[in-house]
Amino acid sequence: MASASYNLFRAAILTERQVTCDYEGRRRELCPHIIGTNKNGEEVVLAWQFAGESSGKLPQWRCLKLAAVRNPQAREGRWFAGNSHRTEQTCVSRIDLDINIHVRKLRSQ
Repeated sequence: MASASYNLFRAAILTERQVTCDYEGRRRELCPHIIGTNKNGEEVVLAWQFAGESSGKLPQWRCLKLAAVRNPQAREGRWFAGNSHRTEQTCVSRIDLDINIHVRKLRSQ
């Protein structure tokens, strides 16, 4: 059974909503793109962090383990995506939902 955080992030992908949350002691503002599990079976999400707090410069791609996410909330707002896909993502090994494959392609049919 999926966690509450998983269900919230999954719904945000389906509706292209932003998510705010606390992760690793920092407040994050994200647009989730791919959700599923990693190679260890942990729930993970690949998200574009466009604002909030970070140890590095923003914006950038983030791989979040959903067990470590605190206070997630979906909200309306502009959808953001990274413009650089130089390497294949390795965050999500077993993809449940990918906005570019499952959501947008279905909308265009």
